[in-house]
Amino acid sequence: MSTVLIIGASRGIGLELTRQYLEAGDRVIATARSDADLSRLQAMGAETLRVDVADATSVSGLAWQLDGEKLDVALYVAGVMDRAGATTPPTQIDFDRVMHVNVLGAMQAIPQVLPWVENAGGVFGVLSSSMSQIGSVPASNAWLYRVSKAALNMALASARFDYPKARLVALDPGWVQTDMGGAAAPIKLAQSVGGLRQVLSNISPQDNGRLIHFDGRRAANW
Repeated sequence: MSTVLIIGASRGIGLELTRQYLEAGDRVIATARSDADLSRLQAMGAETLRVDVADATSVSGLAWQLDGEKLDVALYVAGVMDRAGATTPPTQIDFDRVMHVNVLGAMQAIPQVLPWVENAGGVFGVLSSSMSQIGSVPASNAWLYRVSKAALNMALASARFDYPKARLVALDPGWVQTDMGGAAAPIKLAQSVGGLRQVLSNISPQDNGRLIHFDGRRAANW
């Protein structure tokens, strides 16, 4: 039985990760913000922590709440979308919201969580996107979101040098049928999450710092 931490487990991919890991018999520690979401996760069988990734004080509590844990897998799933293209300048409010949740929250969580991942020689993953890849960007839509995920990749690739006993990877779930992805997305939620779990179970030292797609493909460029 593995111990899995999922930061941002209240909906979509985070909730499905919780469900599948629990179904597989693993111990899951899941975070959410609201009482209703925490209660739903508890009813599923998860242990829960109240964490708001947009609140630095809340994230900073992870270290002592996890004190002594051995995390085989830890995942930063929390994220928000902004769909505007490059003809629309982002407002300060939108920029701060997207960059805070998608990048700053992860950068604040890493020092709180990685010591306990190293305790198990485990894997830490952030939910990135193929839309983060600079070398193959096909369009300008969601440019703020793209920028945030590219920055997230860099944060993870940099952090790996300070945590040599863990493996750190960026994960692309694909275009998934969630509230964020929409009903037109070609990939079903269970398929994406099943793929991510398979990827996480087969991370090699050579994967450290890389972007990996849910179907196991290793990104050739970022």
